[in-house]
Amino acid sequence: MRVLIVKVSSLGDIIHTLPAVTDAFRAKRGLRFDWVVEEAFAEIPAWHPAVDRVIPIALRRWRKSPLRSWRSGEFAAFTQDLQQEHYDLVIDAQGLFKSGLISRLARGLTVGLSNRTIREPLATLFYNVVYAVPWQQHAVERIRDLFSRTFNYTLDYHTCDYGLDSRRFMTPQLNHGTGEKYLMFFHGTTWETKLWPLQYWQELTQLANAAGFGVKLLWGNADERDRALAIAGAGSNVEVLDQQSLTSIAGYLIRSAGVVTVDTGLAHLAAALSLPVVSLYGASDPALTGTYGRRQLHMNSSLSCSPCRQRTCSYRGPTLEDDFNGARFSVEPACYRTHPPKLVWGNLSALMAGGQGTLDGLFYPA
Repeated sequence: MRVLIVKVSSLGDIIHTLPAVTDAFRAKRGLRFDWVVEEAFAEIPAWHPAVDRVIPIALRRWRKSPLRSWRSGEFAAFTQDLQQEHYDLVIDAQGLFKSGLISRLARGLTVGLSNRTIREPLATLFYNVVYAVPWQQHAVERIRDLFSRTFNYTLDYHTCDYGLDSRRFMTPQLNHGTGEKYLMFFHGTTWETKLWPLQYWQELTQLANAAGFGVKLLWGNADERDRALAIAGAGSNVEVLDQQSLTSIAGYLIRSAGVVTVDTGLAHLAAALSLPVVSLYGASDPALTGTYGRRQLHMNSSLSCSPCRQRTCSYRGPTLEDDFNGARFSVEPACYRTHPPKLVWGNLSALMAGGQGTLDGLFYPA
């Protein structure tokens, strides 16, 4: 049976879909998948052995100049590529109007969520078959549930396998060093309210170095590069990597000992690789979209206004301060005052040693 998955973005949402592909492939051995995905994330579906063809789409780029994109013939070329195959099923795993429209453009019976359990109910206009999946489930389980109903198999909630074939990103040309022991810190994110304070990253780097770990830092724009350099300046064994492809990042990750991360898409990639991950949440709520899998620990703020789910901090209480290298500083966003570096380091150390850490959080033991 040939199936098309429509899940175009974002990074975390695409990764959340992988366990459902694993479930379905194991339950129905004759299944083979193609996948429509934003061009920036096209590497990811190809890492799964059940995915044959990845069909890139450039919605984000086309929206910037729609008339030019239309005249260039890019959309027509995408449609032609999409319609090469007649699919037994087309599953919209995104639940948006745009993904529903893409599903309808494909050739095959369309499947999606019902209008009571979907993010944008108008998308259901494009479906031939719909299934109701409870809202209160984590995003990973919602998609797994949709696939299990679509293909009629029993879902085992006690296991979760992203199914990634590490051989597809363990490229020999990546020079990671021999026997190097390092951690990866994901400090960049799109919301200012999700940024852990710079001084905390600097102190955590010093704690990691003192324990014998190197640290590798990524960046995606000029602000993130400046922050990465500032973090690196506080340590003695820190590497600010050049900009990397997702495949290269996965190659670095699979060799790392553990990860500390803010709420960002790459955190979900680390979880998919079953790495020990401490995820820091303040403004956002991990209950339905947090990192998911084995050896995951969510540190949630105990501040009364958290999670505010706002891009701009609205805290109006007393200034919350902390100390770094003998100097006092104001902790901003304030909700991260409950996430001091020593506590974060203690949790990561416990996870790497096979324990649960010292804070309550969503945790799936190895």
